[in-house]
Amino acid sequence: MSGATRPLDPWDLLLTGPRRDVFHVGLAVPLSGPLALTAPSALDLAGLAADELNAAGGVDGREVRLVSLDSGRAPEVVAAEAASLFRAGAFDVLVGFHTSDVHRALERALPPAARYVFTPPHEGGRLRPGVVRTGASPAEQHAAALTWLVGNRRARRWVLLGTDYVWPRAVHRAARRALAAAGAQVVGEALVPFGPTDMGPLLDLVRRTRADGVLLSMVGRDLVTFNREFTRAGLDRRVVRLSGALEENGLYAVGGDGTGELYACMPSFASSADGPDHTQLELQERLARRSGPTAPVACAYARGLYEGVRVAVSGPGRFRRRGPAARLARADGLALREIPIVPTA
Repeated sequence: MSGATRPLDPWDLLLTGPRRDVFHVGLAVPLSGPLALTAPSALDLAGLAADELNAAGGVDGREVRLVSLDSGRAPEVVAAEAASLFRAGAFDVLVGFHTSDVHRALERALPPAARYVFTPPHEGGRLRPGVVRTGASPAEQHAAALTWLVGNRRARRWVLLGTDYVWPRAVHRAARRALAAAGAQVVGEALVPFGPTDMGPLLDLVRRTRADGVLLSMVGRDLVTFNREFTRAGLDRRVVRLSGALEENGLYAVGGDGTGELYACMPSFASSADGPDHTQLELQERLARRSGPTAPVACAYARGLYEGVRVAVSGPGRFRRRGPAARLARADGLALREIPIVPTA
């Protein structure tokens, strides 16, 4: 990574003072907590975005530098630190992916002049001025995928399982509407704290309700743990699973899937029904040239952060959200292969 842009420590930056010839992009990335397994991918792809921007002249001639803070901590801790750093001049704009409870806390805490790009799938609801969400809302992300699974996999009895915070609750509300419209029913639901120590009660709920499908709105390490236990319990070959947070790192961590019953509706995959996703593969190739043959995978969260950095430096006049396309992919070994679906209204 010689010559590559590396994230700065914000407190080290404040000791020397921000430079006027540098455009500082704050990166709120989960370096701890359940999403930490995605951090290496995200930091490398954000660095790639900064390198490419600098090669093109930076932002109005100013070099783009990255300033990282850990968004995997408690929401109020992350929000208080980010607000203090912005007021001190540590970054010009903030880009982040993290859980939506952190997102809500940041919106409340950041000063009115702060610009903030939130890149993963989000919980919906109103936005304050200066905030852009580049990911999908719960209905945009899940409705078409659930409808496809009901019609094509005959999954009519669903259990909704998630972590007890704002995004899973919003996902479950959207899922109930989509499943009812598709002629399916919700036969069970559970929300658990981060880091559940025993997946047994959740597996028992799936068995007891004779579910055909499980919608998973856990993230990161918790999602990996559940999928491992689900497979160990022998449920993986007869019950469809759909996740709005399963990406490439998480799929590698569970050892892939050979059942054809594990699906994801994240926004980026390495292959599609028509063959390789060349945009994704080219991004991975550029990352490998930058970081070497052991470069982390360009996962969906990381790709969102890469695009978020580019949106963040585009200026207030172009500070707009692009509508995401509905996506559905089946886990095929250690890959996610896209399945064509017709988006719902």
